[in-house]
Amino acid sequence: MTPTMEQSCPCGSQLTHDKCCGRYHHGEPAPTPEALMRSRYAAFVLGLHDYLLATWHPTTRPVELAPDPETEWKSLAIIGAEPPLENTGYVHFNAYFYGRGREQKGWHLLAEVSRFVKEQQRWWYIDGSPTLTCLKPGRNDPCLCGSGRKLKRCCGG
Repeated sequence: MTPTMEQSCPCGSQLTHDKCCGRYHHGEPAPTPEALMRSRYAAFVLGLHDYLLATWHPTTRPVELAPDPETEWKSLAIIGAEPPLENTGYVHFNAYFYGRGREQKGWHLLAEVSRFVKEQQRWWYIDGSPTLTCLKPGRNDPCLCGSGRKLKRCCGG
């Protein structure tokens, strides 16, 4: 998926993609661990696997990332992003997604505290401590995409 210049950035910043994560996707280094985290989430939404690998520290980077067409990322919430200490930073986030596969069917919450390191004048994703929770939202609950509408009138309809 390629966003247009007018589309909101998938990271939830309320900026257009080109003014937000798009510039990092096109080569500008992310200035903070939070900016890198947001751009990596947007890359997951948009299927930009090359960007995900390019921003992953070489010591922990997988050889490849397989596409996951059964996962539909819906929203990102930054819970905490401490100012970086020296050359290390942490970002605590919640990412909501809908799984369409047999193993992860339904709504889920991926919560993680991600660790970042700054080397060679740029931030790199090192690793994280993820937890995955299966969710059971009700039809009248707010939609997990963050639209503010009820689930039944939005992504659950």
